[in-house]
Amino acid sequence: MKTLIQVLKKAFMAIAIILFTTAAFAQKKEAKKVETVVFNVEMDCQECVNKIEKNIPFEKGVKDLKVDLKSKKVTVSYKTNATTKENLKKALEKLDFKVTKEKK
Repeated sequence: MKTLIQVLKKAFMAIAIILFTTAAFAQKKEAKKVETVVFNVEMDCQECVNKIEKNIPFEKGVKDLKVDLKSKKVTVSYKTNATTKENLKKALEKLDFKVTKEKK
């Protein structure tokens, strides 16, 4: 009987460890979520593009940046656990650009 109880305790502990480990990995995976936002930015020249390309990649959480002067769009991919769309918009506005979020 004692042996059966010990075996059950060990089995329970093993299952508990597996469940906690799985939950921890699931949280890490969720924390690394990357989203993309497109902003309409009033820019007139290549200097505007250069200014954005020089500054925005260094904002916290930014993973990728595409600036299209012809369509006047700035596309930013970012980690959701590090920044927000609003913070990215503010960063562009801080560079003296008028910014609106593209509607989908």
